[in-house]
Amino acid sequence: MTAVRTAAAGLALLLAAACTAPAPPRIQASTAGATACARPQGPPKAETATTIDVIEQAYLCILGNYYSGATLDARALLTAGFVALTQELNRNGHDVPEATMPALTGDRKADWAAFETAYRKTTDQVPDLRDRLAVVTLEAIVAALGDNHARWAHDVTRHPDHYDGDGYGLGLAANVNGPQANANPGTAVAPLFVTTVQGGAARAAGLRPGDLIEAVNGSAPFIDDKATPAIAALYPRYPDARPVRLRLLRQSTGRRWSVTLKPGLFQRDPATLRVVQSELLDDDIAYVRMTGFAPDSANRVLKAISRLRKGRTLSGVVLDLRGNGGGSPVETIRLLSAFVHGKNTAYQCTVDARCEASRTDDTVELLHLPLVVLTDRGCASACEHFSSAVKDLRIGPLVGTRTAGLVSGPAQPYLLGNNTLLSFPDKHHLGPDREVIDRVGVPPDHHIPLTPKDAAAGRDPALAKALALLHT
Repeated sequence: MTAVRTAAAGLALLLAAACTAPAPPRIQASTAGATACARPQGPPKAETATTIDVIEQAYLCILGNYYSGATLDARALLTAGFVALTQELNRNGHDVPEATMPALTGDRKADWAAFETAYRKTTDQVPDLRDRLAVVTLEAIVAALGDNHARWAHDVTRHPDHYDGDGYGLGLAANVNGPQANANPGTAVAPLFVTTVQGGAARAAGLRPGDLIEAVNGSAPFIDDKATPAIAALYPRYPDARPVRLRLLRQSTGRRWSVTLKPGLFQRDPATLRVVQSELLDDDIAYVRMTGFAPDSANRVLKAISRLRKGRTLSGVVLDLRGNGGGSPVETIRLLSAFVHGKNTAYQCTVDARCEASRTDDTVELLHLPLVVLTDRGCASACEHFSSAVKDLRIGPLVGTRTAGLVSGPAQPYLLGNNTLLSFPDKHHLGPDREVIDRVGVPPDHHIPLTPKDAAAGRDPALAKALALLHT
C-alpha cells in the first residue's frame, strides 16, 4: 500500500503505578441467563444473533478475567453501553420513554439487573432495531475499557458502499498506525504526507512521495497544529472502506488538486508482502526489514543475517522495525536472545502488582554484532516489547521516532454464546525497567523524523544515521 507519514510527537501521558492493595475475588458468570465464557477450542461455529444474554456473558467475562476486572468500576461499562444504545436510537430516528439510564450503586449484580431491565424495556419498543442495538451496546462496553488490546470480533452489517479488499493503496505506515489513527489521532503532528506509492487508487491518481495531504473528505487533518479525527478516515475498518477525497499539495511545483480514491484490489510487489526482507549495505552492514513478529520470523531474521555474513566480516546489523505492528511475544524474545543473554525482556503484571518476568532464551546463539534499530509510530505491541528491551538493556541505539504506545498486554480470547470472540489482556505489559510503555511508547535515542522533502527525494535520514553510527 501507499505509505503516509506524519512527523511524530512524543506522547506525554504518564500512567499511575499499579495498585498494591489485595484484589477482591474474581467474579464468575453465575447470574441467570449468562454462562461462563471459555477459551475457544478450534474455530468458532457460525455466528448467531447478539442478545442481552450475550452482553451479560461478556460483561461478566470482563469482570472475571480482564487485567483490572476485579477492581474496575463496572458502572462505567454499563453507562457506556447505555449511552451507545440511546445514540443508536437517535441515529435511526427513534426514541422511547423507557430509554432512561437506571441508577447504579456500585453493586455489580444489582447494577446489571437494573441495566437489563431498562435495556429490555427499551429494545422491546423497537424490535426491528433489537439486533443492531445489542451490537452497539456490547461494542461500547468493550471500548469503555480503553484498552488497545481489547476487542470483540463479530460480523457487521455493511453499507452498500462498503468494501472488503486491499483498500486505497494508502496508509499511515510510519508515525501513526491504523489502530492509533482511529483511537488517538493526537499522537501525530503536521504535516501529513505521502512517503511511497505501491499501487492501487493512489498510483492511478498520480500521487507521489512528498505530496502533502491538506484535507481528508473536506476536513483538515490538523487544526492549530493538533491532529483531528479526519486522519482516521484513511484507516477504515474493513469492510467499512468507502471512497475518500483528498486535497493535495506538491511542494516542488506548487500544484494543488483534489482526488477521490476508491478502495479496490490491486497488484502489489510480492517482495513487499514478505515479513522479512534483507540486503547488504555499504559492503559490511546487514540491513533487515521486519514487518511483523509472525511465526518463525525470528529464525528468518537470523538466517538472513547469516547469509549476508557468509564470506565477509560484518560491522553490524540495522533492524528496520518501522511499521511493524507486532505479533508473537515468543518471536520477540527469541530475536532479542540473539543479542543478549541472561536478561528480563519485559514483565507481565496483575493489577495487584504481581509480575512474571519474560526471560531471554539463552539457547539461542549470540550474534556478537552491534545493533541499531529503526522505529516509528507504526511499531506497536510486540515491536515495542523488542524496542524497549533494546533500549533498557543497552543492546543498541534506537533511531527514528517514538513507537506507537499500543502494548497494554497480550490479548487472551474468550468464546461467547453466539460464537463471537471477545479478547483482552489478563495481565499488563511493563518494560525491563518495569516502566509503563502502553500509551507512552518508546522514545528513540536519536530522533530522526522523515520530512516531505526527504520523501520526495527518496532519502531515508534515519537509515543514514544508523549506518553512520555503525561506522563510527
